[in-house]
Amino acid sequence: MPQLIIIIVLLVGAWLLYRRFIADAQRLAERSRRAEKERQTGAIGTLVKDPVTGEYHLKKDEDE
Repeated sequence: MPQLIIIIVLLVGAWLLYRRFIADAQRLAERSRRAEKERQTGAIGTLVKDPVTGEYHLKKDEDE
């Protein structure tokens, strides 16, 4: 019985690590796409609109 519990815990841990890896890879790919688009257009950054104030500001990595 303890072997079954250990196997289940290891499988859940591996699954969580896999999901985190996929999320990080998608975030990195999006950042690379954004940087390439900025490089092609000569832009300094990407503007995003604040829904509360209606003002635009540069998109930061934390804004995702």
